[in-house]
Amino acid sequence: MILAGDIGGTKTVLALFDGRAGPLMPVREATLASRQYARFEDVLQTFLGDRAPGAIAAACFGVAGPVVDGRVVTTNLPWQLDEAALLLTIPTTRVRLLNDLEATAHGVLGLGPESLYTLQPGRSRTGNIAVIAAGTGLGEALLVWDGSHHLVTASEGGHADFGPRSEIEVDLLQFLRKDHVHVSYERVVSGPGLRDIYRFVRATSGLPEPAWLTERMATGDPSAAIAAAGLGSEDVNAMRALEIFVSAYGAEAGNLALKGLAVGGVFVAGGIAPKILPRLGDGRFVDSFSSKGRMAELLADIPIQVVLESRTALLGAAQVALDLTRR
Repeated sequence: MILAGDIGGTKTVLALFDGRAGPLMPVREATLASRQYARFEDVLQTFLGDRAPGAIAAACFGVAGPVVDGRVVTTNLPWQLDEAALLLTIPTTRVRLLNDLEATAHGVLGLGPESLYTLQPGRSRTGNIAVIAAGTGLGEALLVWDGSHHLVTASEGGHADFGPRSEIEVDLLQFLRKDHVHVSYERVVSGPGLRDIYRFVRATSGLPEPAWLTERMATGDPSAAIAAAGLGSEDVNAMRALEIFVSAYGAEAGNLALKGLAVGGVFVAGGIAPKILPRLGDGRFVDSFSSKGRMAELLADIPIQVVLESRTALLGAAQVALDLTRR
């Protein structure tokens, strides 16, 4: 039995897999609200209960945050995780921590066509692959082709400086600087980023917020409410906010593709993308992706696919845990 997890700022997904034969399939899985727990060890205790020592062959967790020397302080949670400390909590002798996008990158290689939505077919080539994922934050990773297989490389590229490309994005940057000393791409291309873009659009348009949208945002996820209102053309401010969001998302995906020379393709993962497919597919994302001057032709040849499988990071972590048992 192997243990895998996808640890995010909003929720933590844990699963036990039977890795003895055939494709990895969870035999037990649970989703827990991350912020209800003071420590990750408390989440593990809730999920595992009292399991005998040695009951788990290996464990691997994808975590939203930079993993250095087997340790990570989560980006959007007050948790500190340490591989050595987790060995005292989990009945196993093998534990591995990965950046969450590193786990996702391991997972995308095993996805079938039914788990993907094509934004740009591009040209099928073997080479480096990029993964970008907007959710609670913005994650980025690369799969570097070494001539025989892909090597996954973690990144914190989502925290790089936001680079405005138009007058409206310059104004957005100035607006965000009122609240943030450093404005990264994550401040724009993420769930909280969409909320802030919407606030900016409201402040500059002068159009009032409808009462029904105020209620939806107060009683549910504000970002989801804004996205839904924008998709349904129910509110002008929400529509414009979503357009700015998608354009910035495409631009940063193109930046990542250039930096990693990702001729093997770009995977757009994370929780937001599958919920806004109509906007991602209307041409705005792809136009921003390829609008890179002399590199436009290169980028137009790169396949872009949206990841529809919500458990990609979990499956990637499970694959790494399985690999640990074979060493």
